[in-house]
Amino acid sequence: MPRLAANLTMMYNEHPFLDRFAAAAKDGFKGVEFLFPYDHPAREIRSRLDANGLTQALFNGPPGDWQKGERGLASLPGREEEFKRSIDKALEYAAIIGNKTLHVMAGLIRPDQDRARHREVYIRNLAHAASVARSAGLTVVIEPINTRSIPGFFLNRQDEAHAVCAEVGAANLKVQMDLFHVQIVEGDIAMKMRQYLKDVGHMQVAGVPERHEPDTGEVHYPYLFALIDELGYAGWVGCEYHPAKGTSEGLGWARPWLR
Repeated sequence: MPRLAANLTMMYNEHPFLDRFAAAAKDGFKGVEFLFPYDHPAREIRSRLDANGLTQALFNGPPGDWQKGERGLASLPGREEEFKRSIDKALEYAAIIGNKTLHVMAGLIRPDQDRARHREVYIRNLAHAASVARSAGLTVVIEPINTRSIPGFFLNRQDEAHAVCAEVGAANLKVQMDLFHVQIVEGDIAMKMRQYLKDVGHMQVAGVPERHEPDTGEVHYPYLFALIDELGYAGWVGCEYHPAKGTSEGLGWARPWLR
């Protein structure tokens, strides 16, 4: 049975961020994820997790200047030292919060920039991140993201991501498979799952194309959830979607898996 984690960045926006933990637990979630914890003390987040019996499934490393449009540092030439500091900060938070999976965002590339150069930097930075994360007992994940959601994002396809992981060669570097992005970029989701799920460290779901609840749109998630069980994936499945109306009111699709 898929283990669903509420994404507290997108869900429960009816509540202040630190109150979303209790709201998710009340609805039956046992795990949560979010983009970034860095606006709050790590111990405050840990206290909310503990108070509500929740597991932190995942958060992202610092992405650069988010307000100025940056979406990760890992593939950016000239930002290597900043990237290393960002990983140190993420590991400090993870040690307190208690999660074992860290998403490292690749960053953006312009059409006039050298993709091969970005890839070289990406490989080296990921090797560093995986090495220091291994010492802390963490898995690093990288996520292919569609360029409609994030124009110019460096990593877009499952095959690209798995090739990067193979080249780095670190056992604790895996792919974050967001089925929303898979459908938009590639389609053929079930076959992609059969091909790659053994090397996936985290999954996410959302309805396509509006990114609302998974029971809306063009993807039939009950079939895919059954396939998750068939393939033996035991990790978390993050619910990274924007509720169409109220978060709790829209959870009818999830009730069978939250019981």
